[in-house]
Amino acid sequence: MEDMVGGLEFGSRVRGCLIGGAVGDALGAPIEFDSIAGIRAVHGQDGIADFVHDRRGRVGLITDDTQMTLFTVEGLIRAGVRAAAGEPDGEVSVVRDAYLRWLDTQRYGSPPPADGRVRSGRLREQEWLYDQRAPGNACLSGLRQDLGATAAPGAAGAVNPDSKGCGTVMRSAPFGLAFRDPRRAFELAAACAQITHGHPTGYLAAGAFAALVSSVAYGGTLAGAVRDALALLSEQPSNGETTAALDAAVELAAEGNPTPETVERLGGAWVAEEALAIAVYCALVHEDDAERALLLAVNHSGDSDSTGAVCGNILGALHGEAAVPRRWVSRLEGRDTITALADDLTAWLTTGHADPDAYPGF
Repeated sequence: MEDMVGGLEFGSRVRGCLIGGAVGDALGAPIEFDSIAGIRAVHGQDGIADFVHDRRGRVGLITDDTQMTLFTVEGLIRAGVRAAAGEPDGEVSVVRDAYLRWLDTQRYGSPPPADGRVRSGRLREQEWLYDQRAPGNACLSGLRQDLGATAAPGAAGAVNPDSKGCGTVMRSAPFGLAFRDPRRAFELAAACAQITHGHPTGYLAAGAFAALVSSVAYGGTLAGAVRDALALLSEQPSNGETTAALDAAVELAAEGNPTPETVERLGGAWVAEEALAIAVYCALVHEDDAERALLLAVNHSGDSDSTGAVCGNILGALHGEAAVPRRWVSRLEGRDTITALADDLTAWLTTGHADPDAYPGF
């Protein structure tokens, strides 16, 4: 893979995607459960304009959205390492192992002792990750169940078959970074979404998001990426909810007049298709201004951290790390770890090299 994609360093797109997502996550987290009326009452008519203190007085902290995204990256690198070594276990299984390491961060206060294939590698040793940040119930319960086979297209998966929460979408940007082919990104993201969420809309929204990220990360336009994602969705049974949500986002973006009230016409983002639609809408209406897009993506009555994260993933992959305001990046929790992981992914994708201590091949 070439180092430059669409006139921009590929590594900058990867860092932009992961850092942008984390910044959007941290912006939205303190107001995640607040109504827009409540947000305005505290922060003024325009809502928040910067990082604000959370309920424990802290600023710039990420949530489970970014935590799980980081473990997705690690899982994808390790799946590639195993495949290159001639020991493929199946990508879904290796990504699930990564999510089990994330589950440890929600169950323990510090890294438990190393123990074979699951409890290994460097990311699990990051002490700052061992903190519950409002993890989704389906993510937690899904990882405590046995992994079933991937569902036939449009059918419910074996794990949490009625769940379509946004926990599928908010962690799926790395699939788009890992594959130049949007179809491949779509397919693996949808399969890995079923590790925890079996509802077709939940996993198809994740697939569409990964396809969109793939398109922009590898030099495509945002409008073209949305069209490509919709085209891939059209091939899938049970695509109706996700397709309708994305169509609505495109139509609203064409109208202009972006406001929190307009955002809320797309829903509350607690479910996958709404989170994707709101993030895409905000990215479309402020495509060349990540700061305005991210503030629009979080100032509403719904799942502000997830919509902020997904919007940040999209615009970071499109424009690179320079598009993400430095005044936010400088105060972001875990930024060094996130940047290092982004660079590890870039190195793996461009050179095929991965540190065996961080990404053991077993």
